Amino acid sequence: MSATTVTKDGLEPRSVLNKNTRKVIFYGVLLFFAFLYLMPFLLAISASFKTRAEVAANPLGLIPGAPTLAAWETVAGSAFPRWLFNSAVITVSVTLGRLFLDSLAGYALARLNFPGRRIIFMVIVATLAVPPIVLAVPRFLVLRELGMINTYGGIIIPLAVDAFGIFLMRQFFMSIPREIEEAAKVDGAGTFTIWWRVVMPMATPGLIALTVLSFQGSWNEFLHPLIAAPTNASIWPLPLGLAQIAQATGEDLNTPVAMAGSMLVTIPVLIVFLIFQRYFIQGVAATGVKG
Repeated sequence: MSATTVTKDGLEPRSVLNKNTRKVIFYGVLLFFAFLYLMPFLLAISASFKTRAEVAANPLGLIPGAPTLAAWETVAGSAFPRWLFNSAVITVSVTLGRLFLDSLAGYALARLNFPGRRIIFMVIVATLAVPPIVLAVPRFLVLRELGMINTYGGIIIPLAVDAFGIFLMRQFFMSIPREIEEAAKVDGAGTFTIWWRVVMPMATPGLIALTVLSFQGSWNEFLHPLIAAPTNASIWPLPLGLAQIAQATGEDLNTPVAMAGSMLVTIPVLIVFLIFQRYFIQGVAATGVKG
């Protein structure tokens, strides 16, 4: 019988080869799907440096035939600074509002015993299944009756609390041991003090996850500002303002301008997510706690 050659790890050469082949195939498949995922983003960047005619003739070309900054100049010549300021004000206000109100509501649903608590939580979760477009007309009618059309308040206040944020914080608070709160009660702390001084510092991953989601949602919000400020361009956020200049030349969409605008809208959200990615994953994972 011939001796079988083995490696220093005790594996036959064929086994090592098969293992390496599987790794190559596995990472090759991952790279393929990663490329498919990044393809729309790359096409958007490329289209922002093309002319409208070239986009229409070669929409999938990644390298512009005759690169031009016309789309970026159009964006720069618009009310972009004002829209950027509006987006910053709206996003910061909405995010802070959700951090405060969603965490308050989430803690009440997680820890306080009051009649109808489970029913209220079920109704809040059920609203997540309602498409936003269904609420467009009722929301406009309410804002009009309150005299909040074409105001910052009309844009910010309806977005300052959301059902998913309440659900997220409620689930995260359910994962915190009750013994810590009971110890604070023994020391004489009230409900609000326990929430603010004991529970909130422990809920940092959940709060960061809510911050990222709220920032992304309010920064990219288009439908609600369109409803709340249909004619006051001075308070429009970036998505609404850039959509208007992308269609300013007629009924057809100016694709290069739209793509240039989309890149500018995407960059801040991407930066925030990359900074808080680890905490974001921890916070979302905590919502899997049963309760």
